Order: sequence, then C-alpha cells, then structure tokens
Amino acid sequence: MARNAAVVKMTEREILLKKISTYQFAILDLQIFLDTHPYDQQVLSQIKECKEKLLPLVEEYEEKYGPLRKESNSANKWQWVKNPWPWDNEEDL
Repeated sequence: MARNAAVVKMTEREILLKKISTYQFAILDLQIFLDTHPYDQQVLSQIKECKEKLLPLVEEYEEKYGPLRKESNSANKWQWVKNPWPWDNEEDL
C-alpha cells in the first residue's frame, strides 16, 4: 500500500535545529527517568554522551544563525531581538 505523505525538504538550519531539539528532549527524558532511578549509571552515562553530542551542534547553530542560549549572546549587542527566532518557520517570515 502506498502512502500519500508529502515530502518536506528541510533547510540546513531546520535540520540542525531538529538535531538539537532531539538531543535536548533525550536529555530531559533521561533526567526525568533519574527521578525514579537516581543511581542508574547507564542513564547518567547516556546523559553525558547526549550533552557531548549536543554542545557542538549548539555551537555550530549559534555560529551560523545566532544565539540559542542567553549565555551565548555577544557582549557588544543583545542578539535576542534579531530575526529569525529559532522557532520561526522560514515561510512565516
């Protein structure tokens, strides 16, 4: 059976933001798991691994498209007001 799913081509910015969101979600989900399993070394290791993979992606995004975190803002100018915002869709601009 064929599916009638539309193929959506994502921009490099959207792909990078999707990867960042995926790692952030994984970290949050693993941290919630630790609420009931605080000594699970495997989960602690997975969080560390996700954070190590997340950081270079965030740095790449911020270098190309602007800050994602308040601590990444330039000392010369407050960049938060600069468009597009990370969650803006390009077709909405």
